[in-house]
Amino acid sequence: MTSQSTLSSETKLTGATHTSQRALDAVAKVSTGLFIDGEWSEAASGNRFDVVNPATEEVIATVADGGPEDAKRAIETAGRVQKEWAKTSPRERSEILRRAYDLIMVRQDELALIMTTEMGKPLAEAKGEVAYAAEFFRWFSEEAVRIGGDVTTTGDGKNRILVSKEPVGPCVLVTPWNFPLAMGTRKIGPAIAAGCTMVFKPANLTPLSSLALVDILIEAGLPKGVLNVVCTTKASDVVSPWMSSGIARKVSFTGSTEVGVRLLGQAAEHVMRSSMELGGNAPFIVFEDADLDRAVEGAVAAKMRNMGEACTAANRLFVQRPIADEFARRLAERLGSLSVGNGAEPGTDVGPLVEEKALTKVQELVDDATAKGATVVCGGSRPEGPGYFYTPTVLSGVSPSADLMSQEIFGPVAPVVPFDTEEEVIQMANDTPWGLVGYLFSQDVDRGFRVGDALEVGMVGFNTGIVSNPAAPFGGIKASGLGREGGRVGIEEFLETKYMAIPRS
Repeated sequence: MTSQSTLSSETKLTGATHTSQRALDAVAKVSTGLFIDGEWSEAASGNRFDVVNPATEEVIATVADGGPEDAKRAIETAGRVQKEWAKTSPRERSEILRRAYDLIMVRQDELALIMTTEMGKPLAEAKGEVAYAAEFFRWFSEEAVRIGGDVTTTGDGKNRILVSKEPVGPCVLVTPWNFPLAMGTRKIGPAIAAGCTMVFKPANLTPLSSLALVDILIEAGLPKGVLNVVCTTKASDVVSPWMSSGIARKVSFTGSTEVGVRLLGQAAEHVMRSSMELGGNAPFIVFEDADLDRAVEGAVAAKMRNMGEACTAANRLFVQRPIADEFARRLAERLGSLSVGNGAEPGTDVGPLVEEKALTKVQELVDDATAKGATVVCGGSRPEGPGYFYTPTVLSGVSPSADLMSQEIFGPVAPVVPFDTEEEVIQMANDTPWGLVGYLFSQDVDRGFRVGDALEVGMVGFNTGIVSNPAAPFGGIKASGLGREGGRVGIEEFLETKYMAIPRS
C-alpha cells in the first residue's frame, strides 16, 4: 500500500456525530402515516418502523408500516377515482404540477436537510437533488398540455384515421432509497400530467422525503385519492396485492434487476404496461487522447455522485494503457482530498452509505479484488467512529475475475483497468448483462460517435460524467430495464393510444 493509501485509510470523520436539532425539527414536520383517499392514517396493524440517520446510527423518526389490508384500500381508492380524475383538463393537471414545483423550490433547504438526515448525502448534493426533482414537475406540467394525437386518411381514401391519447389508468409506483425525492417526482409527474391515479410505495430506508412530497402535493391542490402512499418494511405484502388486484394497469419500478424480473412476471398475469429502471454496471472509458483533467473530473462526478450509490455510477473504469497509471494517480489524489463526514455539516464532500449491509458489501468487494491482485491506491477501509462511512477508494491492477467487475459496487470504489485497443475495450464494456449507461472520454469526435454507437447501453456520456436530466429520456437496455422516464417520451409511458376509423362522406 502506498503512502497515499495509508493516509486515506486513516481518514477521520469530520462534522458532528449526533443528529442536529435543526435536522430533527425538519423531520418532525413530516407526516409519517399512510396517505390513502386524501387522509393520513395509521396502518391497519398499528405497526410502525424506525428511520435511521446513517451518519449517526440514531433513530430519527418512526413511520406507519403498511400491510395487505392497507394496500387493498389504497388500490381500490385509485381505481374508484380514476375515471373522474381522467376527465380533468390538461391545464388543471398542469397547474397542480407547476404549483408543486414552486413549493418544492421554496422549501428546498428544508427538503434537502430531511433527505441528508435520512440517507446521508451531503447537503449541497441534496439541494441539487431537490432542484432536479422539482424540475420533473415543471417539465411534465408543460407536457400535460401538449398531449397530442393525429388525423390522417387511409391509403384508399375511404376513411379518416383519428388517433387520440388516454391515461393508461391506475399506476403502481415503486421507488428506491438512493434518490428519495427525484425518483418519486420522475414517476408521479408524468402520471399526474397524463391523468392517472397512483399507488406509491417509497423505500423504507428513506420514506421521509416522499412523505414530505405528499404534503406539498396536497397544498398544490391534488384531489383526494389521486395519489395513495403506503410505506412498508415488507414490500411484497403491499406491492403484490396491487399487482394482482386487476385494478392497476401500469407498473413503474426503479430498483434491482432481480425484483424487476419478479414484477414483470406479475405484470404479465394482467398484461400491465411496465416501465423498469433496473441495475447497471456502467463502463467509464478513457482513451489516451482524452483531456486527462476533464476525464478525472468526469470520473469523480460519475463515481462519487451519491457516494457511488447510483445505478448510473461508473462501475468499471477502463483507461488506455499509456495513461492508466497517471489517471489512477490523479484520481486517487482527487478522491483522497475529499472530506468524509456527516452530510449535514459544512465542508463535507462524502457522506455515509445508507446502511450497515451496504458498507459490508463494499468492503467485501474490495477485499475480494485485493485478494485477486488489485492494489489499493487510496482508501480501502472504514474510518473510525459511528456511521456507515467508507473512504473513497481507487484500485489499480484489478483482475477481470474480481467480483466488483460483474456486480454493482454501490459505493465510493473506483477500479481502474487498463486496455490497449478500441475493439478490446468495447468488448470488455459490453461484457455484462446490464446496459444502462456508458461514459467515454476522447478528443476525437469520430471515435466518440463510433464507440458511443457500439456501446450496448441506453445512455452515453461523451466527455461528461453526468447524463441525468428531466428533459432527456432516462433508461437502459438488456437487464437494465425497459421504457424511458423523462424527456418527451416520458409521458407516453402513462398513455394509451386509441384509434377511431371514420368513413369519409
